Amino acid sequence: MNIAIIQARLNSSRFPEKVIKKINENYIIEVIIKRLLKSKKLNKIIVAIPYGEKNKKLELLLKNLFPKINIIKGSEKNLVSRYVKASTNFNDETNLIRITADCPLVDIDLLDKMILIFEKNNYDYLSNTLTPTFPDGLDIEIFKKKTLIEFSNKKLSKFEKEHLTPYLKKNKKYKKYNLNNGIDLSHIRLTIDEYDDYFFIKKIFKYFDNNIYVKFKDITKLINKEPSFFNRKKIIKRNIGSSLSTGIKIWQRAKKVIPGGNMLFSKRPEMFLPNGWPSYFSKTSGCQVWDLDNKKYYDFCSMGVGTNILGYSNNVIDKQVAKVIKKGNVSTFNCYEEVLLAEKLLNINKWAGMVRFARTGAEANSMALRIARAYTGKEKVAVCGYHGWHDWYLSGNFNLKQNNNANNLKINGIPKKMKNLTFYFDYNNIESLKKILRKHKLAAIFMEVERNIKPDKKFLSEIKILSKKYNTLLIFDECTSGFRETFGGLHKKYQVYPDLCVFGKALGNGYAITSVIGRKKVMNSAQDTFISSTFNTERIGPTAALKTLELMEKLQSWKIISDKGNLIKSEWYRLSKKYDLNLNVTGLKSCLKFEIKSNNWLKYRTYITQEMLKKGFLSTNIIFTSTAHTERLINKYISNLDAIFQNLSNFENGVNIDEYLEYPVCHTDFKRLN
Repeated sequence: MNIAIIQARLNSSRFPEKVIKKINENYIIEVIIKRLLKSKKLNKIIVAIPYGEKNKKLELLLKNLFPKINIIKGSEKNLVSRYVKASTNFNDETNLIRITADCPLVDIDLLDKMILIFEKNNYDYLSNTLTPTFPDGLDIEIFKKKTLIEFSNKKLSKFEKEHLTPYLKKNKKYKKYNLNNGIDLSHIRLTIDEYDDYFFIKKIFKYFDNNIYVKFKDITKLINKEPSFFNRKKIIKRNIGSSLSTGIKIWQRAKKVIPGGNMLFSKRPEMFLPNGWPSYFSKTSGCQVWDLDNKKYYDFCSMGVGTNILGYSNNVIDKQVAKVIKKGNVSTFNCYEEVLLAEKLLNINKWAGMVRFARTGAEANSMALRIARAYTGKEKVAVCGYHGWHDWYLSGNFNLKQNNNANNLKINGIPKKMKNLTFYFDYNNIESLKKILRKHKLAAIFMEVERNIKPDKKFLSEIKILSKKYNTLLIFDECTSGFRETFGGLHKKYQVYPDLCVFGKALGNGYAITSVIGRKKVMNSAQDTFISSTFNTERIGPTAALKTLELMEKLQSWKIISDKGNLIKSEWYRLSKKYDLNLNVTGLKSCLKFEIKSNNWLKYRTYITQEMLKKGFLSTNIIFTSTAHTERLINKYISNLDAIFQNLSNFENGVNIDEYLEYPVCHTDFKRLN
């Protein structure tokens, strides 16, 4: 007896609900079943779908299209158990034919030929995929029920359970046979994994007058007659879906519906490990992150791009936020927590007199500049550092020389009339600022206190003197540096106090809250302009910030994370000396970055991320330390990095790194102007 089992589901990671997309007037799953019904060797067709409401639509559609169809429901992740359940009512000698629901061109002549070969020989497994020569999308696998039952009782890995036959394929115990095509057409893609595939398959059916029964021999003739018809702009590796994590599959979907794929440049997978970075998380705790496949990683990377000094999912903060959610987050009234938070920030920064709140760093920076312009009556600004995506900041690129790609950020869409409003100056180069001040009347000098390099002696104090001399405001952007080396701004460490200061990122330990604090007479100018936003009045951000500040003060978290950063920095240098690598470390004590001077640096960075992922670490050349990074984990991190640095030394001495890279090389970061 020959039973075809079609595995189908609606929640495909890369192309959801693809099996119920239409090719002309027929659903894809309908095309497959109608083609299989033409087989002379099949006795029964079963559709095996996962449990759950997500696939209810598919079940109802199948029952409507084929009232007598056999449908079984089983585990989504354990395909082996789903097939076992589908074969329950058949004897051990029943031949099971695996068909996937993303192959609408499954060929009946080929199917019947393979069943005949299987029936006449004593094979445990027959397919045309062991050494592919048929187009991707004509895949057929055949095995007996007794073989399925036997390997289903083995200790299978998660991957083997999810993909059904890997254990069978690799085990030498089983007698296997691979059917070859006369000509190798394995480079032709006739399956549907992504949207591009779907449109191409529709194009093929249209060529054959939408005949859903078109045969492989006809497609072969087309391949020979018009090979250019099968030229695809996008080359997709055969069966790549089985090797991609759920996160990467979702990322491929995201890029089709979200410009750039996501909301933050710094979180794009291409910045870390193209086609290998897990990309999306399911949950967090401490410095641990779980991906969509429930694999756990230790975050020795950016910790939410610097947001979580007190670790992810801090229980004390989350409990306080949960109380607020139960009571209500937004109403017609204001939340009183914003008053408490304003008072707390002013108590921490006694030089300031008033506070305004926002929810993003870029918004808060724009707010600070608006206030400065309202107060001074001037428009121009000199900037140093990174201050977000808004027009006022990026318009400074208009004033850069063509060969000076200072921050390589694209500025299409920014009005060219803003060209002479923003001017960049160089960190630790007081003359570059003086040149701007002598030529332009500025509303503000807008800068980061410190990021990659430390200020030269008197640099910050000289800037303060210049701001007074030229009657311009001094604004410090401490979105990144705030609460990392002091309880408040880094300016407190250098005892240089601005007119306005912006805090963000770590202020709410992962909850959205930013602030602008400033001298009262300056801040009052917010009343002379219009600054207003609905969700700047929500309650969660201020609540989280109040509890975050309370815990920071109690723990003296800035000292803890600085000590951890100093330890990691010393270990980086120790490893570089051990393996004779030309390494340089920059950044704040708790926000560190290293680079190895080499023409292969980007490849090295990619290799580091690739190998550390295998060890369960999210790691590149940047780390934001948190109170959740224990000494034990730091030692484990350094131990794993030791072997990688040794290999980097080998690469520097002639070993070809390209042979060790399993993914494309990561992209370069945009450069910050300090």
